[in-house]
Amino acid sequence: MFRLLAALLLLSLPLTAQEYRVQTLARGLHHPWGMAELPDGSLLISERRGRLLRLTPDGERRQVSGLPPIAASGQGGLLDLALHPGFEHSRLLYFSFSQPGTGGAGTAVARARLAGDRLEQLQILFEQVPKTHGRAHFGSRLAFDPDGYLFITTGDRYHSRHQAQKLDNHLGKILRLHDNGRVPADNPFVNTPGARPEIWSLGHRNVQGAAIHPGTGELWAHEHGPQGGDEVNHIKKGANYGWPVVTFGEEYGGGTIGEGTSKAGMADPLWVWVPSIAPSGMLFYSGNAFPEWQGNLFIGALAGRKLVRLELDGTRVTGEHHLLRDLNMRIRTLHQAADGGIYVLTDADDGRLLKLMPASAKG
Repeated sequence: MFRLLAALLLLSLPLTAQEYRVQTLARGLHHPWGMAELPDGSLLISERRGRLLRLTPDGERRQVSGLPPIAASGQGGLLDLALHPGFEHSRLLYFSFSQPGTGGAGTAVARARLAGDRLEQLQILFEQVPKTHGRAHFGSRLAFDPDGYLFITTGDRYHSRHQAQKLDNHLGKILRLHDNGRVPADNPFVNTPGARPEIWSLGHRNVQGAAIHPGTGELWAHEHGPQGGDEVNHIKKGANYGWPVVTFGEEYGGGTIGEGTSKAGMADPLWVWVPSIAPSGMLFYSGNAFPEWQGNLFIGALAGRKLVRLELDGTRVTGEHHLLRDLNMRIRTLHQAADGGIYVLTDADDGRLLKLMPASAKG
């Protein structure tokens, strides 16, 4: 097991009827963003500044080389990580990043073989069109569904919000690809003239959370609203989620956006936060360590500085509970550990890797 770098915190939560403790496994991570757990128990962690780390089970911290050029500025940099579903044989790591280029930067996705502490045979699978100037709203989460399709979330790049309603670009979209970057023939807009064939859904603002429902195999996502109006959405093929035509948020400093909160032909969110919590990271819990949490949806909060647990009945949210408020930390990323614990990355110059485990667990 990892060497613990801080004392264990024992927290009793009457609202959840589930006691847990928080282990601090690592400190000094510089704005960590993505995470993947390797079969040997090592953890890969991306730092937004463009550094990929490997944390071994005995606490050693190694830097992984072989990354492409990265535009690390503002909200951009090295972002999410995902292992190929057949990683034990393929050794393929997928990662998203802000890619520099003509016109500014844009979200891109690459894959490479992990050979020890080096990435080899690098392939760029996706490049966002167009690249734009600015330091905000790159997305970006990666998720493989049970059929092996890769979903990629993007942002509207902040100053280009109206592009989220247009099919000729990748801004404010969720995309779907084969694992090798090929466009699936059954994507909803492959036969639409002028449309980008990678698009699966549109009308998104800035999607920093995506997860596959363990029961249905379908994609769920959440996104940042402007001033208010953060959303949880059940992502459906070809659906339009409304931004910036409909939103529960308003302009920063006040002022309406769009035409209201709902419109015919546009999908309504399953859950909304007003005021905003700034969601990032998303996890459907399916482990055995916390049986009372099975089927719950966990979401990190940056501005809210907490871990949100949503109880569900199908696609209906039946309860909301808040964890880790006493830590007062921005939560960026969540990952279910192989042993059923929950890994948490906090967003800071001195970011931490935390792990939630049952209070009664040893170690």
